[in-house]
Amino acid sequence: MDNPKHTNRLIDASSPYLLQHAHNPVNWLEWNTEALEKAVSEDKPIIVSIGYSACHWCHVMERESFENEDVAVVMNKHFICIKVDREERPDVDAVYMDAVHAMGQQGGWPLNVFLLPDQRPFYGATYFPKERWTQLCLQIADVYKKQKQELHQSAERFMQNIGRSEVEKYGLVDQGSQFSKDKLHEMFKKFEENFDYNKGGNNRAPKFPMPVTYQFLLREGVINKNQEALDHVKHTLDNMAWGGLYDQIGGGFTRYSTDMDWFLPHFEKMLYDNGQLMSLYSEAYQHFKDPYYAEIVSQTFEWLDREMLSPEGGFYSALDADSEGEEGKYYLWTIEEIKGLLGPDADIVIDYYNITAGNWEPNKNIPFKTEGDIAFADRVGLELDELKDLIKVANLKLLNAREKRIRPGLDDKILTAWNALTIIGLVDAYAAFGQEKYLNLALKNADFIWENLWNRKELFRNFKEGKPSIQAYLEDYAILINAFLKLYEVTFNEDWIRKATLLSDLVIDQFYDQEEELFFFTPSSGEKLITRKKEIFDNVIPSSNAVMADVLRKLSILTGNKEYGSIADKMLKRIDRIVTLAPQDLAYWARLYAERTYPTAEIVAISKDIPQSIAQLGQHFNPNRIIAGKAAGTHSNISLLKGCEMMNEKPTYFLCYNNACQLPVNSIEELVDHISSN
Repeated sequence: MDNPKHTNRLIDASSPYLLQHAHNPVNWLEWNTEALEKAVSEDKPIIVSIGYSACHWCHVMERESFENEDVAVVMNKHFICIKVDREERPDVDAVYMDAVHAMGQQGGWPLNVFLLPDQRPFYGATYFPKERWTQLCLQIADVYKKQKQELHQSAERFMQNIGRSEVEKYGLVDQGSQFSKDKLHEMFKKFEENFDYNKGGNNRAPKFPMPVTYQFLLREGVINKNQEALDHVKHTLDNMAWGGLYDQIGGGFTRYSTDMDWFLPHFEKMLYDNGQLMSLYSEAYQHFKDPYYAEIVSQTFEWLDREMLSPEGGFYSALDADSEGEEGKYYLWTIEEIKGLLGPDADIVIDYYNITAGNWEPNKNIPFKTEGDIAFADRVGLELDELKDLIKVANLKLLNAREKRIRPGLDDKILTAWNALTIIGLVDAYAAFGQEKYLNLALKNADFIWENLWNRKELFRNFKEGKPSIQAYLEDYAILINAFLKLYEVTFNEDWIRKATLLSDLVIDQFYDQEEELFFFTPSSGEKLITRKKEIFDNVIPSSNAVMADVLRKLSILTGNKEYGSIADKMLKRIDRIVTLAPQDLAYWARLYAERTYPTAEIVAISKDIPQSIAQLGQHFNPNRIIAGKAAGTHSNISLLKGCEMMNEKPTYFLCYNNACQLPVNSIEELVDHISSN
């Protein structure tokens, strides 16, 4: 609750998360040179408190501690207090999360770390209840006054750990990679150890929908004809979409489920989850041909377009879990509400969504499904089309009623990497389903990013109130490059290749470590923190180094630039040992490994209408392919297209492997047959 008596320096912040704390009695500062110099000049330790706007326990700690006058007195007297939005400053978050792990603590948010004035950490953890937090602050203040040298010694020990490079820490040495199907299957067995055979996903709670994991398993299933992997993907995707994890009424997936059944969600909705899940369900549709996946993608698109799109064309970051101070209130229903809104159709809908006197808490229902539509329609004696029409109308009535409620908080900052993931999701959906609305929204968003977050010299991370303010990180560059390559493969507009190449060259110049043959997370021109990290492992967003290895290899094939391919190969060789040992933590690397177990299909299309002539290829799942195309008789700067022309006045398709092309064919069916036979 805002307190008009208090306004701190966060009132000038761009981050919605920081603005939530702008009226705390704590004298919060943003992470910047001024705040850090203030700690040195006043010889005070720093409290850096890191969170994000949709974080439930961040809100709890704010209500209990940071809004409390007595707690604020202690913090203001003894510390320089700095608030950080981890979504705007993942670089700061990564450094101090690593430090907390080095201290033997469980990571998470809110992340509260105590630093010396020179930014070196000496203690940290996550959520603290008010009494424990106050006691801890007083204890540390006393130790800093009386035994400062001990804190310096602790900080030095932790710096020895977090200051080590990732190559040294994880033994990332080039042992030479042999991309074999047997080795790929060994990785699958590591994933299999954690399968939940009841409801899909992993066999523990909470359950997160990790799209890259299932994209890897889909590839393993296809490449090694592993039916167990394919069955697990199908079972997981069905149960995720049936559960409360998915917003059955309005579309879109929530952050995670707190139980084993995908039933009870943590109600926040994140852009990065939904962009990646659109890709996953689109790819799964290409393989399984399940029309339900098309419905999930379509409904998620409608949610994005309705609730997450800014007037300028950027996507907002997140919707909060809470509304009116209560978690999930916006999304919950009573049985009486549903009966009143739906009249004679209520009984079917109540059965369909498992509504009771309270399937979560008394008078609180989370709509969820326990079976597919064919089975349900058969059980209640309806035709499938009749059921689908009934549910569609009912959902619209419920959605209209829900939109009259007080909405959850919106994190309206626009982040480059998260928007790029959403572009990729939309393009994958367009490729799979052929609906122009997906491509049009992807193009609108890509144009927004290029016009507003690229200043012709560097890329920016965030956009808020009409302007960017933070330099982009490796994940922003890498994922945006990937999005541009995806756009090229459905539009064949070579401007996307030009932009991808421009950004890639900048990344190599500003982020690449020639000695360790991997990329730093921050540019050489960026702010210098106490250590410069390399992101190797996947988080909720894929490893930025893995994405860079992916896009450089694709660009190498398209442009003929061998340096790009050489860098990508060296990166994979560095990761070979660790991805074999722990593929669960490096699923995007494992996915790249899977795609290297057989030759990349280099597809060239020449016709009068390239997008139309290649569209049918999207009906087939073949992840290890590169597509280039041009209109007949036109010039192209794409290396892969050199020497290729249309034959017989018909659309002409060339299939090449390692720069060696087979005889051209004139139909997608023949092309697919040739790909399948290799």
